[in-house]
Amino acid sequence: MLKTPLNTLVRDYEYIFCDVWGVIHNGIKVWAEAEHALIKARNAGKYVILLTNSPRRNIGVAQQLSELGLSDQAYDKIVTSGDVTRTLIKQHPNSVFHLGPERDVPLFDGLGVSFADEQSAETVVCTGLFDDKNEGLEAYQAMMEGFAARNVTFICANPDLVVHHGGKMLYCAGSLAKLFEEHGGKPLVAGKPHQPIYDHAFRKASIRAGDQELKKSQILAIGDALPTDVKGACDYGLDVLFISGGIHREEFGNLQSPDPKLMQAFLTKYGYEAKGYLPQLSW
Repeated sequence: MLKTPLNTLVRDYEYIFCDVWGVIHNGIKVWAEAEHALIKARNAGKYVILLTNSPRRNIGVAQQLSELGLSDQAYDKIVTSGDVTRTLIKQHPNSVFHLGPERDVPLFDGLGVSFADEQSAETVVCTGLFDDKNEGLEAYQAMMEGFAARNVTFICANPDLVVHHGGKMLYCAGSLAKLFEEHGGKPLVAGKPHQPIYDHAFRKASIRAGDQELKKSQILAIGDALPTDVKGACDYGLDVLFISGGIHREEFGNLQSPDPKLMQAFLTKYGYEAKGYLPQLSW
C-alpha cells in the first residue's frame, strides 16, 4: 500500500465521503491539515459530504464542528448516523428508554416518542454511555442482560465501538450494542458500516449530480476505522483512502511513519482494500 496525498488521489473522483472523528478531529481539536485538505478539495470542484456515526442530527454535528473551529468551507453536507436512526425510531414502539447522555436528546425532536424507564420501555435507543468519560462497560452488564432477556427493540444510534478523545479512549454506543448482542439480543443499526447511511449520502450526492447519473466509481471514501469506515465503504462499492493514524494507529508501528506492509496485512486479513493511506488527512 502506498502513501498517497489527497491532491493526487482525488483527481479520479468527483465526490468525497469523509469520516469526522479520528480523521478531522479528536474530540478536542480540529487538525489544521485535514481542514486544509478538504477546503482544497472543494476549491478543486469536489463535493464533500461528511459521513459520521455521531448519534446527533446533522445540524447538531455542524454546531459541534463550528465550536471546535472547523470552517464551514471544508464541507458541503453532513450525514449522520443520528439522521438515519430517526427513521428506525419512527418504525418501532414509541415507549422509549434513552440510553445515553443528555446532550443527545435533540435526536428525538419531532418524533413524538414517549419516554419510559428502563424496566417498562418497549424500545431502547442507545446513543452512548451516560457518562463516557468516567464509566466503563462493566457498569452496563446487568442492564444489557435485562434488555436482551426482555427482547426489547434495541436501536444503536452510533455503531462506533470506541473513539480517541484527546489521548483517552472512550466507549461508544456500538460497544453497548455488542454487549447486548453477547447476551443474545439483536440490535438494529443504520450507521456505518450498514447500507442506510450510505444510501442517504448517495441521495444527497445525486441531487448535486442533477441529470447526470451518479456512479459509485466517482466517490472516494476517507476513514480510519476498519469495522465501520473501511468495511462500510468497501461493502457499498466505494474506493477508500485509509487514515492510519486514527483508531488503529497502535497496529502499524510509528504513528507518522507506519509500516505499509503491516497495514496491507491488516486490511487483507479482513478482506478489504484501500487505494492508499495517509497517517493523517492532508492535501
